[in-house]
Amino acid sequence: MSSAVRVVVNAAAGTAAQQDVVAGLAAYFASAGVKAEVERVEPGAELITAMRRAVSARPHIIVIGGGDGTLNSAAQLMVGTGITLGILPLGTLNHFARDLHIPPDIAAAVKNIATGRVAKIDVGIVNGHYFLNNSSLGLYPRVVRKREVERHRLRLGKWPAFVFAALSVLRRYPFLEVRLSVDGMALARRTPFVFIGNNRYEMEGFRIGRRTHLDRGELSLYVTNRVGRLGLLKLALRAVFRRLNQTRDFEIVCAKEIEIGTRRRRLHVATDGEVSIMPTPLRYRVLPGALSVIVPKIEIAI
Repeated sequence: MSSAVRVVVNAAAGTAAQQDVVAGLAAYFASAGVKAEVERVEPGAELITAMRRAVSARPHIIVIGGGDGTLNSAAQLMVGTGITLGILPLGTLNHFARDLHIPPDIAAAVKNIATGRVAKIDVGIVNGHYFLNNSSLGLYPRVVRKREVERHRLRLGKWPAFVFAALSVLRRYPFLEVRLSVDGMALARRTPFVFIGNNRYEMEGFRIGRRTHLDRGELSLYVTNRVGRLGLLKLALRAVFRRLNQTRDFEIVCAKEIEIGTRRRRLHVATDGEVSIMPTPLRYRVLPGALSVIVPKIEIAI
């Protein structure tokens, strides 16, 4: 790589909060033979502005350092530009990076950017908003909203607040009445949880929440079977102990387009872990090969 690579790092994302890690990025790139312009910015408006500035410069590659939420923000600006995305997995969970087999070690991730290959990855879209991993409605968006309230109210960490929020939401036992159109096939369901994945997710065994392929040009729809509060708790426990059964616990359909209607005019919808309010009906589709990403050179199914 002869020209300088633009690197935008979310200062609040996981390990990026450590000054020494961020300060060492330029050195990691230099040792990999890459000239890099590293910019560490605060989340929110400052981060979006930095990403817009990077995209407007029209470089061949933009490297984003952060977690899934940060990468989702980058996708909103990069899809359709032809710019290739490089990933520094600096977040807490890094689902997208993991499914692309990008190493979690920062030095190794930088080396991957220097030596990897470019792969074209599918992108999901719902009502004009892109997602790289998944989108959901029902229980999960409620829990995320409640988690953020409790983090500030009780000054809890992310995971304690999540547990507190989950217990609080489960006590109210929320259900959604949804009308589904899956590639034109009509379905009606009453369920606490609807999950739409960018390509197919594993929902049982030791690969729960992982994807083998990100280039099959399909969405996967998961609807939990109708259960009571006790059933939801058992479902959560089976997920924790990796004892989910796809046939027993979910209805699963793969499709190109999915439309979800409800009696409500608006719904809270999670996309890659970030919650927003969207008007109904929700119209989902997949954009095959819409984003170029640097992945390890070794041939691994994506």
